[in-house]
Amino acid sequence: MDNHSNSSEITFHHEFDREAGRKEVVKVTVILSVITLIELALGFWLISLEGDFFRLLVKGVICVLMLAKAFYIVAYFMHLKHEIRAMIMTIVVPLLLFIWFIVAFLYDGNSYKNLKNTYDPYHYEQSQIKVEKTEHAPAHGAEEHKDAKKEGTME
Repeated sequence: MDNHSNSSEITFHHEFDREAGRKEVVKVTVILSVITLIELALGFWLISLEGDFFRLLVKGVICVLMLAKAFYIVAYFMHLKHEIRAMIMTIVVPLLLFIWFIVAFLYDGNSYKNLKNTYDPYHYEQSQIKVEKTEHAPAHGAEEHKDAKKEGTME
């Protein structure tokens, strides 16, 4: 009787070709390097770029390139490209939820800041008091300067 036929474990024998593995690593390294150089060039160009639309467009392109780099890093260096689909989804879906949490918290924080300034009844009043104080207040040290000049103690 054959012992292997009753085994519940499924194993696969993979042939490992060192040359193919080496070529794949070199290819991925070159792709990541090129994407990084493009990101850097766009970042330096962004400094001198005028216009809000073009700045946002370049920032969006940089974000897309960053996501492409993240895909290559996860797929090749975390060895997920060669895994079964269920294993990939087990890792990627929680990661996407984490990214969604970050975006949601940033949006909520910005919304809270804007609503706080809008609905705070003392916000407008306090800002008007600060404006009035700065308009009517003498320059810093002006009173002491006048008093010293009257007394003749100033040189």
